[in-house]
Amino acid sequence: MEQTFITLNNGTKMPQFGMGVFMIPDGEETKKACLDALKMGYRHIDTAHAYQNERSVGEAVRESGIDRKEIWVTSKLWPSEYGEGKTAAAINKMLERLRLEYIDLLLLHQQVGDYIGAWRDMEKAVEQGKVRSIGLSNFESDRLEEVCTAAKIKPAALQVECHPYYQQADLKKRIAPYGTIIEAWYPIGHGDAELINEPIFTELAKKYNKTNVQIILRWHIQEGNVIFPKSTNPQHIKDNFDIFDFELTADEMAKIRAVDKNIRFFNATLEQQEAQFTNWAPAD
Repeated sequence: MEQTFITLNNGTKMPQFGMGVFMIPDGEETKKACLDALKMGYRHIDTAHAYQNERSVGEAVRESGIDRKEIWVTSKLWPSEYGEGKTAAAINKMLERLRLEYIDLLLLHQQVGDYIGAWRDMEKAVEQGKVRSIGLSNFESDRLEEVCTAAKIKPAALQVECHPYYQQADLKKRIAPYGTIIEAWYPIGHGDAELINEPIFTELAKKYNKTNVQIILRWHIQEGNVIFPKSTNPQHIKDNFDIFDFELTADEMAKIRAVDKNIRFFNATLEQQEAQFTNWAPAD
């Protein structure tokens, strides 16, 4: 199976489908899951300093035997690392943890702290060749436009909650002028049974001889979203990736768009985010 690619606003091509490692313990479990995925054809791994498993991701990339240029590695900086000078040092530490010469996509993980100072250091890291592309994660308030206005290098990607019940149509319109693409976390709605068992997914699963989850993941691909479902089960990793041998019709895509309920599964006000994300820092 050959996966699809997204061309970012800097001309770089990023694999549209990846492996997420959120909440997978550092060590053998993360490394094995990444190696399994890479052996099956995955070429994109999404991690973060806050996940505390970057070292294992880097080990998997190095031990895979695959040319580094073929593997896309995304990671994220935590708010405790934001600020001019502070972010530059944090990027160097991230490269040391990963033991890689560069990061393909570096994101600001949360919309709190000195994100403008952090963005300036990220732009410098691009100029220095330490980072190929930069973007944002969970910036959905007017702080999104604040960064985009101040940025010399416009965000290549914005990683947010996105699934058929929360399709982010308005957010996509906001970022379109910058050429920014959406990366979806909770791509299957945090495994919500009502979402997964929507009649349209059951109907299409029977038609294409796929699972309901595979139909949802295929919808994301055709919508232009970047996805990275998480699993440590080799069969699930394989099944998640088995979505490139069929294509939904325009009518079927429209029917899926019609299930949008503007419902999200993670809700936190900006004030709650300030309290939650500013008061914790990941270990080195």
